Amino acid sequence: MNNGNSHRSLLDTLRAQSEAVQGQGDAARRPVEEALKETDRRLWRAFKWLDEAIRHLEVIKPIVAHEFRLGEVLTIASPKFETGFLSFRRRPLGGEDVIDQIELFYRLVLDKPIVVKVPPAASAGVEAQLRGSQLVFEYRTEIDERRVARQSIFVVQPAVTAMIRLLPDYRRQTVEVLLRNIDRFEAVTLEFPSDAIEEPALEDLVRFILGEANTFLRRAPLAGVGAGRRPPEFKGPEVYRVEKTIRQR
Repeated sequence: MNNGNSHRSLLDTLRAQSEAVQGQGDAARRPVEEALKETDRRLWRAFKWLDEAIRHLEVIKPIVAHEFRLGEVLTIASPKFETGFLSFRRRPLGGEDVIDQIELFYRLVLDKPIVVKVPPAASAGVEAQLRGSQLVFEYRTEIDERRVARQSIFVVQPAVTAMIRLLPDYRRQTVEVLLRNIDRFEAVTLEFPSDAIEEPALEDLVRFILGEANTFLRRAPLAGVGAGRRPPEFKGPEVYRVEKTIRQR
């Protein structure tokens, strides 16, 4: 009987120890799981908020108080908000289906094309700048009666495609926000704590889009400073070159 009681007592002891260790593991996992779920909830709320804001901007079509300068080539000043597109994708993580990224593309336009005339020797440099800024253009060469090129002419569609991408890091509980062509032909990435992705920050983001204030840029530091990080690849509108030759009249 004593051996039986000892055997049962050992099992009871092991059982109690096992349950205690398991309980500690569950207690440690709960904050991580809750943080993951809360970051996902914040991102989903951000997506719905931005989606509604963009739909309103498409109706209002406000003038945006930014100037997009392309060196000495051209300036797209005070364009109009034309259209926007918001998307998201999900992925499995820690037993949950969470938001992997949110992307917002929008387009700012002027009513009339911009005509840029340069000497033929400068055409390659101008073309490289236009392509680097994802601007759509047509190109032609004007020649004189002796068939000598007099000048290169670029007819540029003044349409700026801007992009905002939210990339959460659930392990670090941060969200990287990539901004491209928001107030200039440039990209910058900010790193926010995930709990900062709330309505006040989103309001500042829209104000920054409209050129009303740049408070959004002061809400978070640059991401990856000193780490040699590269912003994600950006695929803008297709740029094409149509070459024409015209004679001087």
